[in-house]
Amino acid sequence: MILDLGLIDYEECYRIQKDLVRKRRLGEIEDSLIIAEHNEVFTIGRVGDENNVLVPNDMLFAGSLKVLRVDRGGDVTFHGPGQIVAYPVISLKDPARDLHSYLRDLEEAAIRFLGDYAVCAERIKGKTGVWVSGRKIASVGIGASNWVTFHGLSVNVNCDLSFFSMINPCGMDDVEMASLARIKGQPIKMDEAKRRLLTHLKDILGLDENRTIDREAVLA
Repeated sequence: MILDLGLIDYEECYRIQKDLVRKRRLGEIEDSLIIAEHNEVFTIGRVGDENNVLVPNDMLFAGSLKVLRVDRGGDVTFHGPGQIVAYPVISLKDPARDLHSYLRDLEEAAIRFLGDYAVCAERIKGKTGVWVSGRKIASVGIGASNWVTFHGLSVNVNCDLSFFSMINPCGMDDVEMASLARIKGQPIKMDEAKRRLLTHLKDILGLDENRTIDREAVLA
């Protein structure tokens, strides 16, 4: 099952994720994948440091920006319109699949996606995510419940990179963020970008589902 939730608040999307995780653990559904964009929000992982949010709370609240503590790995990151987020809900109970290789699979999907746009992306040893010429363009942070995954991958396509200056992205104070639009020098068609990323995720994760369910059907 592929769920395209469009632009959706982070908390609402998280609620849908957790419901799918429960159903996957019970065997009520097969491996699934959510793809979406979020309204502007900062999220901090389980062991993340709130000091990596560099803007005082009163300034955040004045701009209606939320800072949420969430149950994924990693530190602080930003989500906003123009960034594609992908949340696989898959079982890793197969002995051939483990959390480490799963992280690499998500990175590989982003690398192949960027290759579709003639952008050469890479991993950096000792760090998660995907990088282009030393700038980070994709982030990975996952959670798992009884070996069923949630959270996942975000790729900066057209998003406003200025929000990243309000945090130490992923807890690093020396990282520069990139977007596909900034690299290519022009906006990217989001519908096409979603299709391309989905193709690579389905291929790498072994998802053979071709049916995509839209937001209205999920939230009905």
